[in-house]
Amino acid sequence: MSELIGIVRFKFHPGMVDEYKRLVAHAMDVVRTRDTGTLQYDVFFNADETESIGIERFRDSESLIQHSQNLGDEFMAAVLATGEVTGELLGDPTPELAAMLGAGPPFLFRPYLRM
Repeated sequence: MSELIGIVRFKFHPGMVDEYKRLVAHAMDVVRTRDTGTLQYDVFFNADETESIGIERFRDSESLIQHSQNLGDEFMAAVLATGEVTGELLGDPTPELAAMLGAGPPFLFRPYLRM
């Protein structure tokens, strides 16, 4: 399995949801114009917009590395500052990507059974 799935959960700090929305709108623009292997980039909110879940799918490890490079460290720091973040990466990354992930987060879940 080379495709990777990311699940990212945010619990926003008070007053930070609008900043998060601004940042993910920028990220969506980057995904649409610069990423070549991002297959899905969806953002969902709960009813009162205090939490969000992002679902991301990447063709392969190189696509996720490219996505991270396209967004950059400054963007990641800004989005992480909007709230408490947890996440999982599902799949079998290359050794290069696994080394970049380290011990997480996001936490890596490798395939066991698939259909």
